Amino acid sequence: MSDSGSKTAPRDKRGLVALALAGIAAGMVGLSFAAVPLYRLFCQQTGYGGTTQVATVAPDHVLDRTIKVRFDTNVDRDLPWQFSAEKRSVEVKIGDTALVFFTAHNDTDKPVSGTAGFNVAPEAVGRYFKKIECFCFKQQTLAAGESIEMPVTFFIDPAFAEDVNTKNTEEITLSYTFYRSDDPSDVAAVPGDRTPGS
Repeated sequence: MSDSGSKTAPRDKRGLVALALAGIAAGMVGLSFAAVPLYRLFCQQTGYGGTTQVATVAPDHVLDRTIKVRFDTNVDRDLPWQFSAEKRSVEVKIGDTALVFFTAHNDTDKPVSGTAGFNVAPEAVGRYFKKIECFCFKQQTLAAGESIEMPVTFFIDPAFAEDVNTKNTEEITLSYTFYRSDDPSDVAAVPGDRTPGS
């Protein structure tokens, strides 16, 4: 009787270990899916990595200090678009709302969708660079040969001028990179150089 009891005990332990390992594996898979949204939320809340913030209204006061904002535009090699800013840079007063335009053109004979990733440099500025309206918040689909003009409305939070990490900053670079966000298999590659603009 003791022999049969000792034989079933190791089997029970093995089953428990297998179940625990399966649970750990399932938990790791779940965390891998949650990692991207959690990281994005962390960056949006803290400005980490130069992630800009979202705002609904501009501040109620404007400082008598201007700062230069440069625009850097890039297109991933898998996206057959041209993408550029209408102006290479603008001078804005801290706290004042600025409106700038970007243009994208689909070089193919079929619809293509893209989504823009973005950040600002220096990274410490991210928490103070606030967008009210931006094309980067949604997927853009351009018809064959279509060009579109996309607005961005933003401001630099006046708290920027009080932060020891940013108050001496004289220039900010807002950088966008468009990535393909649809199935590229039905669109032929487009000849020619699509060198990113800056």
